[in-house]
Amino acid sequence: MAVSDAVGGSGGRGSGGPWRNWAGNVSARPARTVAPASTQELVAAVRSAAEDGLTVKVVGTGHSFTSVAATDGLLIRPERLCGVRDIDRDAGAVTVAAGTPLHHLNRTLAAHGLSLTNMGDIMEQTVSGATATGTHGTGRESASLATQITALELVTADGSVLRCSAEQNADVFAAARLGLGALGVVTELTFAVEPEFLLTAREEPMPFDEVTDRFEELATENEHFEFYWFPHTGNCNTKRNNRSQGPATPPGKVSGWIEDELLSNGVFQAACAIGRAVPATVPAVAKLASRALSARTYTDIPYKVFTSPRRVRFVEMEYALPRAAAIGALHELKALVDRSDFKVSFPVEVRCAPSDNIALSTASGRDTVYIAVHMYRGTSHGAYFAATERIMTAHGGRPHWGKLHTRDAEYLSGVYPRFGEFTAVRDRLDPGRLFGNAYLRRVLGE
Repeated sequence: MAVSDAVGGSGGRGSGGPWRNWAGNVSARPARTVAPASTQELVAAVRSAAEDGLTVKVVGTGHSFTSVAATDGLLIRPERLCGVRDIDRDAGAVTVAAGTPLHHLNRTLAAHGLSLTNMGDIMEQTVSGATATGTHGTGRESASLATQITALELVTADGSVLRCSAEQNADVFAAARLGLGALGVVTELTFAVEPEFLLTAREEPMPFDEVTDRFEELATENEHFEFYWFPHTGNCNTKRNNRSQGPATPPGKVSGWIEDELLSNGVFQAACAIGRAVPATVPAVAKLASRALSARTYTDIPYKVFTSPRRVRFVEMEYALPRAAAIGALHELKALVDRSDFKVSFPVEVRCAPSDNIALSTASGRDTVYIAVHMYRGTSHGAYFAATERIMTAHGGRPHWGKLHTRDAEYLSGVYPRFGEFTAVRDRLDPGRLFGNAYLRRVLGE
């Protein structure tokens, strides 16, 4: 079934203006910017940039904290490559233009009684930006957004348009589902979808020692388990999402607003601002914040349970660890914070993922637990992140591609068994590094 509900604004070709990411920690000034409305227009832009000696990068909504999309060449804005193009209910598939925001995809699927199987915790990113950098949620059996891709269209450095799937250009497909923008420009993605279902979310405070002691039990018994530890405290907030027969019982408008907007955004924003101005207040504020969120249970359609509004801006580092190492690493992190002078106002987020078969997926070939640390935007984060990174890399951690880290190709080739497979595809598709930038030179090598 064709679906013609494309969204997006005006675009076209113009001189480059400054660009800044969501967190405000990365900026770029491209030589020119273009917003193509079709694959053909995009091909023309790529060829023109190559002729003029400009590198090419695509930027979505800027939710990556790294400079993965930064360029001083041609910046492609995908907002006009937008909309759900086809829904095949019988095949359980939806084809969507690369610049479509996840919130638009989710709401369109819901209108047709369909859903993605799993998703991350926000839905502001474009589908191509989210998958290219490995956006994930938490799941016992269901994995990242990229694992749900069944086909894609890719414009390569010579202007060719490749259709890729497990049956067509399979080697490219194996790499390009999570391609870091290094292989070309993704213009279209096909995702596996399923009939819409209900999830019951159970959110509950739990002591740090209890949740870490029971981690294997909680992660095994629940389809989607995650928790947040509040530094400077022994307190956590847990979330268990499981499929439900219903009925739907969404949070009440008032109670939902109090939890998701007032406490998680409004009051938290104020607390972070106070902590940035007077760091000595952070531990006391953390103790109050960790007790503010109460237990609650609600049932709703998937995207309304998986995702939440995130209006407080921050910078983030996240590492994917072998599952067996994760809780030990988290205890090391807690001991680090307890003995240090760090003042950490943001909770540490812990999520799970099963092993998958994508070359550069952070869960490639191993069951994975993610540990994410955050700091409020404008707060000094370097020492805390560096100390955290030392713990994570000691356990063979893999950094999230879109979040802050200092790892390079030498390190990454040692923790990704299929690293060479990816770089070989890159060498074939983009030998001149048309789609390169400083970040890719660091993490993938020359």
